[in-house]
Amino acid sequence: MKTLKEIFAYREMIFSLVRKDLRGRYLGSVLGFLWTFINPLLQLIVYSVVFSIIMRAGIEKYYLFLFVALIPWIFFGSCLTGGAGAILGEPALITKIYFPREVLPIAFVTSCFVNMLLCFVVVFAVVLISGVAVNPLLWLYLPPIMIVEYIMGLGVAMAASAITVYFRDLQHILGILQMAWMFLTPVMYGTDTVPEEVLPIFYMNPMTSVITAYRDVLYYAKAPEIETFLQAVIFGAVILVVGFFLFGRLKRGFAEEL
Repeated sequence: MKTLKEIFAYREMIFSLVRKDLRGRYLGSVLGFLWTFINPLLQLIVYSVVFSIIMRAGIEKYYLFLFVALIPWIFFGSCLTGGAGAILGEPALITKIYFPREVLPIAFVTSCFVNMLLCFVVVFAVVLISGVAVNPLLWLYLPPIMIVEYIMGLGVAMAASAITVYFRDLQHILGILQMAWMFLTPVMYGTDTVPEEVLPIFYMNPMTSVITAYRDVLYYAKAPEIETFLQAVIFGAVILVVGFFLFGRLKRGFAEEL
């Protein structure tokens, strides 16, 4: 509770770091903030060509099937790989100024989350022009799903950022892990293609339930299954608690290691 109170007291610092990250993300580039939308659109084009034309996934409106899952995954992947450097990237702050160290991964994940929300403007536009059934009331499920994913992303960023201070190679390992994790998550394919005998193991992946919930709402125009959503909530809570615990145990040595 003491740590949470400290974090709340430093909320202005979090907001300031988020603004700084969003403004500086594409500073100096010709297209600037437009890269927020161009990056996921380019990935969408590449994956759509590979899986709908070359490998022929056979899924109707595959571009939409992929897009509604790809944007949430990009956010989570950024939390995993980019979050690992949240502490290493700010040695001057860590060694010279006192503040709750949790502020840095929280600010990073929040910045990525805002970026995802902006990308969802494009997602909604694609959904509307795609011709699939649309029920705006179902979109009310999206805020709780997004909050659960934010909690997951914060948990992995907390753990990764703390461990990376002591084990720098983790940043490179996480790049490989992120790629493998993506292919083990139903981003580019549906859960119906997974062999039934491995489905229980498949659903142990915390992002499976999150991606499935997004796709249920935006692609299939139906409410996510209660079991799926509850599973995501439980995974999110566990990951956040573990992340905060690891961060709390390791943060005492940050200044010395940096």
